[in-house]
Amino acid sequence: MTKPHSTLAPKRGDAVLGLIGNTPLIPLHFEAENRTIWAKCEFLNPSGSIKDRLARTIVLDAESRGVLNSETIILECTSGNTGIAFAMVGAARGYKVAIVMSRRASGERRKIIRHFGAELILFDKPGYQAGIELTLSMARADTKYFLPRQFENPLNAEDHEHETAIEILRDAPGPIDLFVTGYGTGGTLSGCSRALKRVRPETRIIAMEPAESALLAGEEACCHWIEGIAGGFIPPLLRGVAIDGTCKVSSMEAMEMTLRLNREFGLLVGSSSGANMAVALKQALELGTNATVVTILCDRAERYFSTRLFDSYQDE
Repeated sequence: MTKPHSTLAPKRGDAVLGLIGNTPLIPLHFEAENRTIWAKCEFLNPSGSIKDRLARTIVLDAESRGVLNSETIILECTSGNTGIAFAMVGAARGYKVAIVMSRRASGERRKIIRHFGAELILFDKPGYQAGIELTLSMARADTKYFLPRQFENPLNAEDHEHETAIEILRDAPGPIDLFVTGYGTGGTLSGCSRALKRVRPETRIIAMEPAESALLAGEEACCHWIEGIAGGFIPPLLRGVAIDGTCKVSSMEAMEMTLRLNREFGLLVGSSSGANMAVALKQALELGTNATVVTILCDRAERYFSTRLFDSYQDE
């Protein structure tokens, strides 16, 4: 007997939110180095980055607690990817979104945020701190603002602990010897570290840092070209996280590896993905050829067209 179709209409945005996560973990073999790195393809999330996970989790949690309504404005400071993710989820779910972002962020990120219908508020200072302070002052002045607080919200790390890392463990070819990722909010590094260490304490967790701004290595913050990471401070979500070491990568090394991913593997990813992969490959060269090394490909490259990554094409 055929089962009747459900008469319950899906909630607004369920289809789009259902596309988030369960991204593939693929092997990339670097022939020159004779090493294979397993890459988590977060650029395949619907808005194009790993930050879709954060936006979905925080919005669904806020809905479950009844703190969002038709007048609420989701307000967040971001380097771009989180803003795009909240703009997408807000559009899908029917919420207003306002994004605070440094004027130095790429123009493509601004356009994508606005294209989803979100308001964009730009500030001039580098780094995140000025933007965070602006969102706090706006929220104090008007209760209609809802602050996701991505840099300190424990849901950020918990989502990666219970979703991203579990997917990696499910899809990896065997025990994971080494996991590499950078940090912006610290959510991916923190959450994945907890889950991977719980399953296999011997798994080494390496934090990728720009050579020009290696804060975890005890150095001063400075300018670098790798957008979306190392925003000039160590985020609260990294406090107490089990990290076995840090590895620095220069902006130029990150760009070179990004081009390798683009041209040798056909993966149209951005510079933070290149930075992660450059460190993963460096670390893999210190291990045996059979070691399982995993890293994250964070976002797509279309938000980098006006950056140094595409400098050679600016006159075309």
